[in-house]
Amino acid sequence: MNTDFTAILAILTLVSGAIWALDAWFFAKRRALVEADAEATEDKRTKEPILVEYARFLFPVFLVVLVIRGFIVEPFKIPSGSMLPTLEVGDFILVNKFSYGIRSPIGYHKLVDLGSPERGDVIVFRYPEDPSIDYIKRVIAVPGDRISYKSHKLYINGDYIETSMVSDYEKDRNFFMLLENLPGISHHILISKGGSFIPDVEDVVVPQDRYFVMGDNRDNSRDSRYWGFVPDSYLKGRAFFIWFSMEEWFDVKWSRIGNIIE
Repeated sequence: MNTDFTAILAILTLVSGAIWALDAWFFAKRRALVEADAEATEDKRTKEPILVEYARFLFPVFLVVLVIRGFIVEPFKIPSGSMLPTLEVGDFILVNKFSYGIRSPIGYHKLVDLGSPERGDVIVFRYPEDPSIDYIKRVIAVPGDRISYKSHKLYINGDYIETSMVSDYEKDRNFFMLLENLPGISHHILISKGGSFIPDVEDVVVPQDRYFVMGDNRDNSRDSRYWGFVPDSYLKGRAFFIWFSMEEWFDVKWSRIGNIIE
């Protein structure tokens, strides 16, 4: 997830389009005049340069992929277990790119405002400490919220967010699986049986245009408890669908394919 493929696509689209347009506006006319010259022989006829031929073919391809990936939906692969049990390593997911506004593919300036993240949304964003890396976490608190998290207890605006025990996590008995009831959405989280060394959060108010995020694997996630808030300008979209899932050595996890991300 380190390479910003959307920005690369935007540059390729601009370059190929510029080459095609310049040739159509200037050089193609000169070639047409040569072809129209009655004295031109077969050897003197000019052919379309190979660079222009490639640009003419690739420009619409780059443009279509850019529109889909940059403004509609983008695929991501889950690289770590910080979002267990919701997302597993090897899950291939789709991200809705227009959930929180239409942004330019270069610079990520918001062009059209279409909404903001809500508590419980699973979002993909540029990592605040290194914007070249994409992260995925769950929104826990939105602008204006006052949040505390200590000893596995979450408080938002002074209200305790209730959790209920589900069971041991069947894929790793070192964890408990709980159901957390965020306002408006319930989802599963993991809590380590061996304790946690993650920093506590006490009475922190989320600033304007910022979001507090955490991984569902609460004791194994580097998130807002370490590095602070996610700026609105760093948002890439809302994760909503698992379209493929695979262990190493091409062991497909069929039961996960087609799951909606909640």
